[in-house]
Amino acid sequence: MSTASPPSGDPTPAWELRARPTTAEETQALGAALGRVLEAGDLVVLTGALGAGKTTFTQGLGAGLGVRGGIISPTFVLVRIHPNLTDGPRPGGPDLVHVDAYRLEGEAEVEDLDLENWADTSVTVVEWGRGLVEDLAESWLDIELERGPLPAAAGGAAGADPEVDFDPAGAEATVDEEYDDDEPRLVVVRGFGPRWGEPPALPGAVAAEGSEDAR
Repeated sequence: MSTASPPSGDPTPAWELRARPTTAEETQALGAALGRVLEAGDLVVLTGALGAGKTTFTQGLGAGLGVRGGIISPTFVLVRIHPNLTDGPRPGGPDLVHVDAYRLEGEAEVEDLDLENWADTSVTVVEWGRGLVEDLAESWLDIELERGPLPAAAGGAAGADPEVDFDPAGAEATVDEEYDDDEPRLVVVRGFGPRWGEPPALPGAVAAEGSEDAR
């Protein structure tokens, strides 16, 4: 059973991976592993309630990409661009375009950001972008973060497939998401489109039932 449903109206994902990082460092390591395999033109859509770790995950992703640091939630700026570092781990790699779509009302306001100007030459990460930005690319990753704990009553026992009450709607966005290291996270990664026919290798991630094995 899936922890949370893919975006309504979107095609079926090619695969689904799940990881349960227990600290901010583990969440960043997960993002860094993904960042090392992302290429120009890739789109990542992040979903998660306040404090779920979206910005923490993106910080790791930026480190893996080798872009300029200082990644914070772009809530009030809407878009921040982090250029590739020529002396970083991936010189000549793509820049990171970090977007917060929380306050955007519909696809029309997304279009006003002119994200297509960077889409082909950068990696675009959009927080709160589910259902709004998937048309920017033929393929994309849908990543969902839920803060723990995952009690046994909700299926959180070892080896179980937990049911998580996940409803980001109505949560207040803020510049800095508080990340409580005492709470585990559930991270669900889904791949859509031909670019993501197979899952990337992510630390601690396992394939969901019915999807391809984690590699």
